[in-house]
Amino acid sequence: MQFGLRRQVSATIPELKSVLSHPIPPPTAPPFPAECTPEPSLNLQLQILLQPIFQHSPYPSSYAPIFQFLTRHNFIKLGQQTHAQIILHGLRPNAFLAAKMVAMYASSGDLDSAAVVFDRTDNPSSLLYNSIVRAYTRHGFPEKTLEAYTRMHFLGLPGDNFTLPFVLKSCADLSRVCMGRCVHGQGLRVGLEGDFYVGASLIDMYVKCGAIGDAQKLFDKMVVRDVASWNALIAGYMKEGEIGVAEDLFGWMEDRNIVSWTAMISGYTQNGFAEQALALFDEMLQKGSEIKPNWVTIVSVLPACSHSGALERGRRIHDFANGIGLRSNSSVQTALAAMYAKCGSLIEAQRCFDMIAQKGKNLIAWNTMIMAYASHGCGIESVSIFEKMLKAGVQPDAVTFMGLLSGCSHSGLIDAGLKYFNDMSTIYSVEPRVEHYSCVVDLLGRAGQLVEAKELISQMPMLAGPSVWGALLAACRSYRNLEIAELAARRLFVLEPDNSGNYVILSNLYAEAGMWEEVKKLRLLLKCQGMKKSPGCSWIEINGKSHLFMGADTSHPQAKEIYKFLEALYEKIKIAGYIPDTTFVLHDISDEEKEYNLTTHSEKLAIAFGLLNTSPGVVLRVTKNLRICGDCHEASKFISKIYEREIIVRDLNRFHCFKDGYCSCGDYW
Repeated sequence: MQFGLRRQVSATIPELKSVLSHPIPPPTAPPFPAECTPEPSLNLQLQILLQPIFQHSPYPSSYAPIFQFLTRHNFIKLGQQTHAQIILHGLRPNAFLAAKMVAMYASSGDLDSAAVVFDRTDNPSSLLYNSIVRAYTRHGFPEKTLEAYTRMHFLGLPGDNFTLPFVLKSCADLSRVCMGRCVHGQGLRVGLEGDFYVGASLIDMYVKCGAIGDAQKLFDKMVVRDVASWNALIAGYMKEGEIGVAEDLFGWMEDRNIVSWTAMISGYTQNGFAEQALALFDEMLQKGSEIKPNWVTIVSVLPACSHSGALERGRRIHDFANGIGLRSNSSVQTALAAMYAKCGSLIEAQRCFDMIAQKGKNLIAWNTMIMAYASHGCGIESVSIFEKMLKAGVQPDAVTFMGLLSGCSHSGLIDAGLKYFNDMSTIYSVEPRVEHYSCVVDLLGRAGQLVEAKELISQMPMLAGPSVWGALLAACRSYRNLEIAELAARRLFVLEPDNSGNYVILSNLYAEAGMWEEVKKLRLLLKCQGMKKSPGCSWIEINGKSHLFMGADTSHPQAKEIYKFLEALYEKIKIAGYIPDTTFVLHDISDEEKEYNLTTHSEKLAIAFGLLNTSPGVVLRVTKNLRICGDCHEASKFISKIYEREIIVRDLNRFHCFKDGYCSCGDYW
């Protein structure tokens, strides 16, 4: 076997020797990153480095600078040939040389070869362990990093300021806070806690493991704090929802960098503070600002536009991204697609998705579009995107099926939805979670198959959570099935006792059935438990500014004008055939009072405001925090026809696009 190996690698020697008299070949092509064509001076440098290894008995140390040079310039093929010559000469790399070889193989992503070199080296050193630890960490193998570090510690080899940051990152990736504390202790014993990189890595580890108190204590002890430590702590407090503390830290920073600003913007967005995120982003765009947004900042701020339905703000950010050369950035285009979809513009979302090169369309990009079409009730399009994704060779995950099943549910694609649900584990090796069962219960429930939905819940391999019983309760509301609704509601009262919405749905069903005594009992129970019904509100963006309306709201400066307009509007849509559905007014009052109550719903106020303040033909985009009521849904269809407007309403569950008297949901919602 050794003879065969020698005969095989002997062919590489002429190639390697030819470097002494011929130019160096270009670097390896992708998948390894290619640098520019080497300059003539590089040929001379390598020729000088190669001279010693063609002596009669070269020393192993002669190869170390060669591997270092080849790694730096990405000449992987030559590195493999050099390794082959080492084998041919019967040399065994010492720890120093092996460290350079591991680094060379790791730089090309060939971790298997790196591991073989590492495992076959006698008397490993801290330098060799640093090379393999770095390789595993950078290529996303935190478990192997910790295994290597444990072996290193067992051998009595001390970690240094190159080892610990990678080990701590792996602890953070795996949420191994106990292991992180052990590493912290080892760092203390060798005096590394004061090192900038180690200190910042420790804070980052504690933050990502949810131990913000430990991170703060360490931060307070630091004599000199670099910007990375500040940034890590800011991100940690944002993650914990401690917005005020993060703001204080940001205000105290003397030397902010792009990461500082992005951490604040991302934190605001993730905590639902959309306006603050957008305001801080705008501050970065000011002429006097030394730090301008990069692609990460843009990806972080775009969800803020989605939260507030700020389509125009999103478009301006899109223009800015194009202006700084991010038109071909797949992450930015994916984030833009998600923003446009959530702001109600599927056409622009699809356009951004199409801008991504086929090779750049990763799983996140495909999932974004599947979810986009699903949220707009376009189940057929969701299925089409899914099939295209499979043809592109991208394998689905749990998120993919969430979007796919949701799309099938909103479009009434029962057979397709059930097929994909059954194929999840058998064909795609994705085990269904509670959320997927919730989608299927919703799928069956929307189709009126309440008994089948209830049976599916009883057959679940795990306990049904609030999302599952909530989907069943919502279906019971649509089909007015009080018996199953009571069953679902009682379960929900136990699972989420503080959610007033479940009490309200059951109370509404009792009210529709004229069971006012039961209504009183539930409302008394709500009062005794100190719960309040979440008030319905809607908002609309006009000229880049959001206007919020509550039910029966009279606080808006144009309130009188809005209500006067609504009176005339109601007369027009009644003439066109609209009949107020007073069953959606769940109070024991007169029919006249019920009809007036309907006119003051928040979505109608927002639509009226939009009609008053925009030019004919402008699309109205309204967002509601709850599910749109049936009467508002019916009225919006008439309004869209009479005023010749497209009205897009985004409610808690999906989008409704009203146009020419019809809704995109086909009244299946």
